[in-house]
Amino acid sequence: MPDGLWLACPSCKHMLHKKIVTENLNVCPECNYHFRIDAATRIGQLADEGSFEQMCADLGSDDPLKFKFKGSTYKSRLRADVKKAGGNEAMLIGKAFIRGRGVMLAVMNFEFLGGSMGLVVGEKFCVAVDRAIEESLPLVAVSCSGGARMHEGVVSLGQMAKTSAALAKYDEAGGLFISVLADPTTGRVTASFAMLGDIIIAEPGALIGFAGPRTIYQTIKVELPVGFQRSEFLLEHGFVDMIVHRKELRSEIGRLIDYCGK
Repeated sequence: MPDGLWLACPSCKHMLHKKIVTENLNVCPECNYHFRIDAATRIGQLADEGSFEQMCADLGSDDPLKFKFKGSTYKSRLRADVKKAGGNEAMLIGKAFIRGRGVMLAVMNFEFLGGSMGLVVGEKFCVAVDRAIEESLPLVAVSCSGGARMHEGVVSLGQMAKTSAALAKYDEAGGLFISVLADPTTGRVTASFAMLGDIIIAEPGALIGFAGPRTIYQTIKVELPVGFQRSEFLLEHGFVDMIVHRKELRSEIGRLIDYCGK
């Protein structure tokens, strides 16, 4: 049997035919587990067919700290992830239509260095915000990230303030920011633009928090309760506004844009 035809669901452990999972928007048909998807796949699911116009596609990261780790370098890791992820960075931005409504899209790609936020990700997000202001468009951002990019040090951390300031400017202009949190949304992405949405939507079962369960255990040796930092826990405690199944996300975003008069 050819490789790659079947995969195991991490949640219910069922063996699933990959084609069926793909046709179901990369959601397990048995238990509704939402598999991680790359940015291009996400855009294909969200945007009206053929409507996405990518911006800043040529922007790529540099190596300001000449960072080395485990016998490798940041530059070599960047080259490898460009090939693996099929793009220059951990975020794609561009103008699109979602069910006929014009939007600016900013979608993170976990395949590229764990969706980490460095200088280029911050710059791309701010470009998307500026264009949304110029064209009076709603901004839809999909976060899927392990946090800030350690290879860029304080340059990466500075993107927290930069993206937050851009959103403050967008808010003053009367813009609508819909933030979608996918699994995982953690670290300094959570602590900046991901949680600043006018409306915050989470996918079912997504891990959302600052420090993840493993980091917390390694630091203070405390096991977190079952379900802690998952979408359902955050909804119950008021940190997200709604949980939306992937197959309903397009319709829900369109409905929210209409409801908010944008």
